[in-house]
Amino acid sequence: MESGTHVTQGAAMTSDDRRFKSAIYEQFARVGKAVSNPVRLELLDLLCQAPRTVEVLAKTASISVANASQHLQVLRSARLVSAEKSGLYVTYRIADRAVCDLYAAIRSLAEQQLAEVERISRDYLGDRESMEPVDRQGLLARARDGLVTVLDVRPSEEYRAGHIAGALSVPLEQLEHRLAELPREREVVAYCRGPYCVLAVRAVELLRAKGFTALRLEDGVREWSARGLPLSAGDEATDAQRGSS
Repeated sequence: MESGTHVTQGAAMTSDDRRFKSAIYEQFARVGKAVSNPVRLELLDLLCQAPRTVEVLAKTASISVANASQHLQVLRSARLVSAEKSGLYVTYRIADRAVCDLYAAIRSLAEQQLAEVERISRDYLGDRESMEPVDRQGLLARARDGLVTVLDVRPSEEYRAGHIAGALSVPLEQLEHRLAELPREREVVAYCRGPYCVLAVRAVELLRAKGFTALRLEDGVREWSARGLPLSAGDEATDAQRGSS
C-alpha cells in the first residue's frame, strides 16, 4: 500500500439513513417489549392452543381479569393478538401462526442458553418418582399396537382446536370422575400443552394413585405438529372405551 493511502469503511451515514434505521429498529423493539413479560408469554402460550375469552385466560393464568386485559392490550398493540367482541365477551386469538413460532423460538433459546430452565424443571419434577417424559416414537408404536390409551387433559376447547390423532379428551378437572372409562389393562399416557405444562403431571399422579400405569408425554400439540406427526381437530372420541373396541 502506498504511503498516505487511506482505506475508508464506506460512505458516512446521512441523517435520513439514521432516521430510517432508528425507525425500523423501533418497530422491531415493539415486538420485543410486548413479549418481555412472563405473564404475556404465558398468555401467548395459551392462545397458541386455542382462542379464549379474557375471563378464561385470566382464570387459567391465575390472574385477575383486569390484569389479563392490560397484558392483552399490550400484545394487541404490537399486533401479536387480535380480539373479537361477541355480546358481553371479548375473545382473543393469535394474529398469525408466526406469533407461536416466535414464542417457540424464545423458549428454545432459553432452554439452550439458560441453565436455570433445566434446574427449575428438575426441581419441580425431582420429588415425582418416574415422572420422566415418554418417548414419542415409542408411544406411536404402542398406540398402533393398541397397548396404550392417550389422554388429552387440556380443556375441551383446546382439544377441539387441535389434538394428537386418536387421543381422548378427558380434561384434568373431569379425570377422577371418568376413571371408569379407562381400560385398566392398558398403559395410559397423558399430555397437555408441552414440557412446562403441569396438567399432565397432575394427571399422571392421580392415575398412579388410582392404580393405573401412567406416563407423561412431554410434547404438546405444537411439538407434535413440528415433527410432522398426526394431528386431528374437532370432536373425536370422548369415550375412552372406544379405544378398547
